[in-house]
Amino acid sequence: MTPEMLSSHTCSGSISTHTHQSPFAYRSHIQYLSCSATFVPRTYKVRGVVPVALSEGLRTSSGTPKKRIPESFSPCKSSTIIKEPCTAVKNQCFESNLSSEEVRDSRVWNEPNFENDIFYLEEGDERVLSKRILELSRCNRVRSALALHRSMKFSGLNPDSHACNSLVACLIRSKRVDEALNVFQFMSSKGIVTAHSYSLILKALADYEGHEAAVIMFEEAERNSKTKKHMDLIVYNTMIGIFGKVNNWSQAEKIWRTMQENGIVGSVITYRLLVCVFVRCDQNELALDAYNEMVRNRLTPCVDAMQAVIGACSREGKCDMALSVLQTMVDNGMKPSLTTCNALISMLGKTAPLEKTLEAYDLIVSFGHTPDAYSWNALLVAMNRADRYSDSLRLFDSIRKQHKHVLNLHIYNTCLVSCQRLGLWERAVQLLWDIEASGIRATVTSYNLAIGACDVAREPKAALQVYHHMLQQKHSPDSFTLLPLIRICIWGSLWREVETILDSTSNELLYNVAIQGLCLKKEVNTARKLYTKMCENGLNPDRHTRALLQQNLVYL
Repeated sequence: MTPEMLSSHTCSGSISTHTHQSPFAYRSHIQYLSCSATFVPRTYKVRGVVPVALSEGLRTSSGTPKKRIPESFSPCKSSTIIKEPCTAVKNQCFESNLSSEEVRDSRVWNEPNFENDIFYLEEGDERVLSKRILELSRCNRVRSALALHRSMKFSGLNPDSHACNSLVACLIRSKRVDEALNVFQFMSSKGIVTAHSYSLILKALADYEGHEAAVIMFEEAERNSKTKKHMDLIVYNTMIGIFGKVNNWSQAEKIWRTMQENGIVGSVITYRLLVCVFVRCDQNELALDAYNEMVRNRLTPCVDAMQAVIGACSREGKCDMALSVLQTMVDNGMKPSLTTCNALISMLGKTAPLEKTLEAYDLIVSFGHTPDAYSWNALLVAMNRADRYSDSLRLFDSIRKQHKHVLNLHIYNTCLVSCQRLGLWERAVQLLWDIEASGIRATVTSYNLAIGACDVAREPKAALQVYHHMLQQKHSPDSFTLLPLIRICIWGSLWREVETILDSTSNELLYNVAIQGLCLKKEVNTARKLYTKMCENGLNPDRHTRALLQQNLVYL
């Protein structure tokens, strides 16, 4: 087709679909047709709109669309020539009779910005255009999809809800939330908004503007009778997930109660979200209620929910329910994690016989897990609870030989408890030195347990040695440190050491214990001296202390 023929077509009102192999055609999914803005569909006249047709299959390897003006193009005088694309933001157009030389000199067509352009659509089928928006959005061609959406709106064509939802998702992936909200508002005005639309927008608002913005939109939609019908299970799950992400268990519970009031039955995803957020926020009773409701609704719990329930049961001491859930997991071919097995061992070690705990430990091996420090410590605690302190120390020796890398402060402290109960002060002191030698910083609890072992064994000098070493390590002794120390010093008749220890504290309990112990040892003068110092410091002796002191003073 010659330039004269093209100009003739332009003046006669028919649009040419000239697509010969020219360097001036669009090289992407948009094909250049004409430079005239006079001819657009419908009966109205529009100026400043780039008349192009969207077609498929015209893409380059780079995918970059380009606009060019044919060098030999000579428009008729009645045509409106656009020097640069009109944008929806600027809404500018240029109307003049330009020569072909002026048109050729215009370089603005080389790199257009599609996302703000409005194009003439040769295709008028809404279903076809909606499908194109859907395909472009799925390929993350956000600018082209947005331009086609705007062109459809301008031409009075309405894309379907599926295409709009895909476009909203594409815009959110591109972090263009404001434009996604504009598309959502268009959907609302046309009555094509869906529950999926609300789910996408609510999640985007929570991610980019905070969960408060999502709550405001959700509550407004709940109050509106027209939009409340879209608040289905998907939207409720989205809101529960939003609150679960920020560990806001109270709002998650509120959404759950709203679902119950509206007669909406949750899905497996719903209860998994509820159970997990409740367990993370230490709301174990609510977690168990959500799990029981899921079972009543005949839904099969997922692995995450069942493991969270076992953790909740371990904290609440509900041994039977935890074992039942574990048996359900095994029957369904699910493999509990090592953390779940450890929680079960810890719970059984505190509430069940030792045999049950040992059976739970065997599960770790049967599931192919390698016991870690938490596993061993839970087993040692269970043995101590069963008064099998010697077995606990033997197990510790085995752990130290075969799994030395798992030893930590908790395991050492558990063994110090065994030494304290058995009165093995030498073993306790040796363990304390082993802790420091291994590079682990001993805590006040560690020193307290070692001093307690010396107290049981009636070794005051060893207890004082541990106490002085504790002060050298810059630890501050507490009541659990000084109480057994004073008791063992009184038993060993170390009166000066008792006074020195009391000079460093102003604790009424310690003074009362010391005076009562001195009275029982018939050391009345020292007891009276401490009693006087106690009153001078503003401390109040209890009735038992006064009675013992008065009784001993009578005998003087």
